Amino acid sequence: MEGTPRIRISDADRERAAQRLHTAMAEGRITFAELDERLAVVYAARFAEDLHLPLADLPPEHPVAASGPPTTVPTVWQPAPPAGPAPVVLKSGMGDIKRNGAWQVPPVLEVQSTMGDVVLDLTRAVLPQQVVEVRVKLGAGTAKFILPAGATADVDGVSAGMGGVKSKVPGGPVHGRLHLVVRGKVSMGDVVVRYPYEVGRFRF
Repeated sequence: MEGTPRIRISDADRERAAQRLHTAMAEGRITFAELDERLAVVYAARFAEDLHLPLADLPPEHPVAASGPPTTVPTVWQPAPPAGPAPVVLKSGMGDIKRNGAWQVPPVLEVQSTMGDVVLDLTRAVLPQQVVEVRVKLGAGTAKFILPAGATADVDGVSAGMGGVKSKVPGGPVHGRLHLVVRGKVSMGDVVVRYPYEVGRFRF
């Protein structure tokens, strides 16, 4: 008789595992080197059991009540129904992520970086929608969002372990203007939202 079929995992399952590792590093449970090694295993995983090893010595983020027997598969690997449009993912391990000029901005953007800076310049970007959501999942590094004049931003959904969250633009949305919503976690680094600096003819 054939054994139980192996269950293939989705990108969402891998991202939940990666997020658990980022949280573990922010909590001081694992080092940067361990984070990098375990993320490599997570992103190469194909089946549910492949995700057990990099998380075997970590407690679940949401412990299960002790009213019943423990489940054999951690709850973080249960498929979750999609909520809203699927994000466009920008991912980097040890390098920087940069976008500027007339680049197409999707309604939902997810930025993942283990160790590197993120710079998203929206001053000349193509924005088919007024509200843009950016989900950040950063290990070590700074995320900078440069907005066009008059744009607003909501950064209340960002948590920083050993860093800060700074917004130098108004928080309330304005009709007809870009409104940036930033959510997610930064383990060691800053999130900065600002308008471009101008020195003579140069803007940056």
